Amino acid sequence: MSPMTQAYLLLLVAVLFEALGTTSLQASQQFTRLVPSLGVLLGFGAAFYLFTLVLRTLPLGVTYAVWSGLGICLTALIGWLVFRQPVDGPALLGMGMIVAGIAVIRVFSQTAAH
Repeated sequence: MSPMTQAYLLLLVAVLFEALGTTSLQASQQFTRLVPSLGVLLGFGAAFYLFTLVLRTLPLGVTYAVWSGLGICLTALIGWLVFRQPVDGPALLGMGMIVAGIAVIRVFSQTAAH
């Protein structure tokens, strides 16, 4: 597996941990529930650690664009599935545009290669 592929896989895992942290933040009810509060610490701690590892290979701008874009979409999906928070058409369109933007960076941008 190439270093670039490894970096993107680590970034995907970092996004998953970030979504765990964000979801746990909602479930912690302002840190009044222990288990979700621990999920916040675990999720964000692991996410930021993995993010730093990814930065060894990928440039900051690309890494943060993928991180934030996928994080937004995944967190909205979890909010809809777990917390029954509605996502309307304009929100879906916007998230689709975010994903399209990430695809453009990944496929066409020369900055995606460090």
